[in-house]
Amino acid sequence: MMTRWTGTLLLALVTGALLTGCAPDASEPTPTPSFSSDEEAFAAAEATYRAYVDALNQVDLSDPATFEPVYAWTTGDLNASDRTNYSRWHAEGYRILGDASILSLSPAPAGVSPGAAVSLATCYDVSGVDVLDASGASLVDESRPDVQSLEIQFVEDTETTTGLAIESIGPATGETPCSN
Repeated sequence: MMTRWTGTLLLALVTGALLTGCAPDASEPTPTPSFSSDEEAFAAAEATYRAYVDALNQVDLSDPATFEPVYAWTTGDLNASDRTNYSRWHAEGYRILGDASILSLSPAPAGVSPGAAVSLATCYDVSGVDVLDASGASLVDESRPDVQSLEIQFVEDTETTTGLAIESIGPATGETPCSN
């Protein structure tokens, strides 16, 4: 039987609030940005994240084909983690009810991490989302905040329509853009 903490983690993973972002080794070179301005990069990041959240809201854990649009917007460890978790949740018969939404997006206060093309901070509303196990019991911890302050790291990716993919999602650092 899953503990409430595991249920909270599950919801965080399902709704894009993964805590998997690993910072690149400091010796890795910073990619040369292909965007002509910071505004253009942030617009691409916003479009990428909105498409990712839309894909998350369309996931039906009984239909693995609905996972593919989520995978298309992620890369690296985040993509690998999503693939592992969605496969397991499908096999275990979990269900997701409701949709999450973006309340706000802004440049991350901490700036861009080494190796990232751009970083955004978001207020992510998961108040309408529930995750149920195969027996119909909720896996969401009652103490889960309805609004989560997150930081999203993007890297350049020629496979997406925006030119960016999400490399990591984690709790916002520093000053948070929203209250929990």
